[in-house]
Amino acid sequence: MPNEHTVRAAVAKPVPSPVLLKSYRALPDDSSLNNINVNTASSPVQNGLHVPEKGKTENPEGENPQAETHPPNMGEDRCALWTVRRDGEVQLRMEKFGFGSELPMTVHQFMRDSVIKYGGYMALGTKKEKEWHMLSYREYYNECWRAAKSFLKLGLERFHGVGILGFNSAEWLIADIGAIFAGGLAVGIYTTNSPDACEYVLNHSQTNILVVENEIQLNKILQVKEKLSYLKAIIQYRGQIKEKMPDLYSWDEFIAMGASMPDEPLEEILESQKPNQCCTLIYTSGTTGQPKGVMLSHDNITWTSGMATSSLTLSSPPDHQEVVVSYLPLSHVAAQMMDIWLPMKIGGTTYFAQPDALKGTLSMTLREVRPTAFLGVPRVWEKMQEKMKEAGAASSSFKKKVATWAKSVGLQKNVKRMNGCGKVMHGCRNLIHQKDEEGVGEVCFWGRHVFMGYLDMEDKTREAIDEWGWLHSGDLGKMDSSGFLYITGRIKELIITAGGENVPPVPIEDLVKEKIPIISYAMLVGDKAKFLSILLTLKCEVNLDTGEPQDELSPEALEFCQNLGSNSKKVSDIINGRDPLVYKAIEKGIEEVNREATSNAQKIQKWMILEKDFSIVGGELGPTTKLKRPVVAKMYQEQIESFYQ
Repeated sequence: MPNEHTVRAAVAKPVPSPVLLKSYRALPDDSSLNNINVNTASSPVQNGLHVPEKGKTENPEGENPQAETHPPNMGEDRCALWTVRRDGEVQLRMEKFGFGSELPMTVHQFMRDSVIKYGGYMALGTKKEKEWHMLSYREYYNECWRAAKSFLKLGLERFHGVGILGFNSAEWLIADIGAIFAGGLAVGIYTTNSPDACEYVLNHSQTNILVVENEIQLNKILQVKEKLSYLKAIIQYRGQIKEKMPDLYSWDEFIAMGASMPDEPLEEILESQKPNQCCTLIYTSGTTGQPKGVMLSHDNITWTSGMATSSLTLSSPPDHQEVVVSYLPLSHVAAQMMDIWLPMKIGGTTYFAQPDALKGTLSMTLREVRPTAFLGVPRVWEKMQEKMKEAGAASSSFKKKVATWAKSVGLQKNVKRMNGCGKVMHGCRNLIHQKDEEGVGEVCFWGRHVFMGYLDMEDKTREAIDEWGWLHSGDLGKMDSSGFLYITGRIKELIITAGGENVPPVPIEDLVKEKIPIISYAMLVGDKAKFLSILLTLKCEVNLDTGEPQDELSPEALEFCQNLGSNSKKVSDIINGRDPLVYKAIEKGIEEVNREATSNAQKIQKWMILEKDFSIVGGELGPTTKLKRPVVAKMYQEQIESFYQ
């Protein structure tokens, strides 16, 4: 019987291949399949392995999804699909054939394989005093080995945390991987976290060792140090330590510490590690409560990395070496996959951006490094587009024609390269749960990429992983006939009007920004109200040192005003004078958005321009520039209430 920490899979009827070695219980009955669409990476057999055919959709909607939903028999040794214990083990969701049958491996085995293949190739690039300092894969591995021994020397215990609080750097990656080698749990912490938020994560993860970037982050920790029950040592990897104190070490002191320690203790730990054990904790943003510790196994990381590089058709040396720029917070799983694990799988090079990358210096790093693969959050792409428009506006007509031609050629080439992007990753299964009349429902996942569970949070884990083993993402989406997945919003973000209609806000907000180029952020409101309203901010200049939005309009916003015949140069000019030309243009844009609404309930009735743009430092945006809706709703409660008075 299951204990309080686990849920077990049950036996199901056999079905045609692909067959899972250990799987999940069948859905209750065929009638429950009416609202489910499954997309599974099954493919033709070549040399005994299932290989996807180029240009073909993998099980598009309409090709007997019901047969794919029923799971096969499970193996004799019934094992838990999830756990909330830091030392727990989970059933690996392996398949007999195809991409899901890849041999499981630990992070150490994964990196060792990369060193064997790409040892002499450059792995990491760090800019110091205008020069790029490079580490090869062999040097990278040796640094991780030294860090692991030093962590053990400092008293790191098995399945206890190594917290990392700082901007992306080679030291960040070495500490992360070294912690995993040493049998600990790598724990990234957002640099924007308050002292209290850091305290919660460090205690919840039972962190023994904390790695901080500089004096600013150190001082944050010193405010709560007496409350950190498990902390044994702190390491500072940038800047001089101004005041020596017990158990505080510089990075050089830390790396040197394990030199006198024999290799055998570390080798024993590495030998004992299993692919189905936890090695990394990713903490959620905690917007609606305390952060949850997402437990990732070795196999979650190593298998997903392999499948992602295959799905993205990334290249490896000696044919070609991919280049990425690390700038998004490494405490976020997407950044870890893109900056640490995918490059390691294919022998790519990771260059580190400057700490003020998201404040404006990212473009300089991109021009210098010229990455071959790039992960951008929506706001980053928008900023790039704005800069291109600014440059275009200042160009001659001939240069504009050349640029337009060049962009069209580049677009055509990349559209061809992305053929198949947006489909289910190799070896994974997706379904749309409880679809509405438009085919929109909750996106659910099955595969070896599904996380182990939330650390010490059984109720939250049961909410996320259902009794059949499907991970409920909380995302709303739909599949088209070609097997492409479209994300339309988040369930928690849904606005339910007084009339009971569900309204996903993101598509409407995106359309507002498209129709009205002066708009920076748009946030739809109207939950339980008779109609929808929207809060708007204007594009403005940003202080590169603080990241704080300024009163001066951005060049694109200035051009927008000038084209209208407006003399406004600041946000305050527009708001205080209720600039009639700008307000009329915004009203016209809202009318255009409303003409595309699917129903009257989805039309915007009232709108308001806020005095300041949203920002990370202002609290409206998360570390990846994602809108924190509950925070904004609370900050602008008075303005929102005024819509409905």
